Amino acid sequence: MQFKYCSECGEKLILKEAGDDGFVPFCNSCNKYYFDVFPSCVIVLVANEFDEIVLLRQFYLSDKYHTFVAGYMCAGENAETAAKREVKEEIGLDIESLDFAGTYWFEQKGLLMLGFIARVKKSDFVLSKEVDSAKWAKVDEVPALIFPKSSENAAYYIYEKFVESNLSK
Repeated sequence: MQFKYCSECGEKLILKEAGDDGFVPFCNSCNKYYFDVFPSCVIVLVANEFDEIVLLRQFYLSDKYHTFVAGYMCAGENAETAAKREVKEEIGLDIESLDFAGTYWFEQKGLLMLGFIARVKKSDFVLSKEVDSAKWAKVDEVPALIFPKSSENAAYYIYEKFVESNLSK
């Protein structure tokens, strides 16, 4: 989101040079820069001790493809806490270990995705109302079930990291 007015005093912002960042919206009255802001979310590949991966079906996203657990971060929450919360909320499982898998820009929605690979014990799911269904999938089944590989598909890159890390064991 680009600011046009100061959130403190309501004055229309001007563009002012901010060092290496170039020209940035600035409030003369409050002497404050307003850098672009964007939402942050987590995306979590959840795997069990048999290297099966949780795939969710959320029809508001797609009736064809599955996805991983994902959700927006809350104010005051770090990414690891958000990942654990989202996994618990969406599928009812507790994370035993959590590894960072990178950051991904999702241009279509203008958000930063923080990727993780989580390990859980295999058990039944307790689904939130925003998840239509969930299933355990074998590693080699996953590419055909998730959105195809593209520069904006963080899930596919996290999946590849998971496969690479398992091959090196």
